[in-house]
Amino acid sequence: MIEMSAGITRATEGFGGTVWNILGQTYTLKSESDASMGWHALLPAGTFVPPHIHPTQDEFIYMIEGKLDLELGEQKSSAGPGDLIRLPMNKPHGLFNHSSADVRCLFWVAPARKLRALFEKIHNLTDPGEVVRIAAQHEVNFLPPKS
Repeated sequence: MIEMSAGITRATEGFGGTVWNILGQTYTLKSESDASMGWHALLPAGTFVPPHIHPTQDEFIYMIEGKLDLELGEQKSSAGPGDLIRLPMNKPHGLFNHSSADVRCLFWVAPARKLRALFEKIHNLTDPGEVVRIAAQHEVNFLPPKS
């Protein structure tokens, strides 16, 4: 069991020194417990997270800098600094940085489930197909591309 510890994770640090490279995006762990997991994300211009579903987690994104274009099921929207994106479990969603600037945001999921194990396994992988395969083993289901 992982219980949340009291303390401060500094702006330039990852909790326990943990930082992942996920297909060109930088995820810096900020907090972790069985109940939730939070990480700062840097999504460079042109990067994205394809549509997927978390069947066992609610996900949230607090926008710090930049603009994300979103697919929330069939709905398209965008979010900018100060906005909170709410992604209930089982709701398909995709995130896209179509701009020419970086996006910085804070993600968190509740409960944490298998997400840290997923990030550990896909850290520095460059094959999107392998990422999709491993994600399915860790309760994140990527949707097939639209035709």
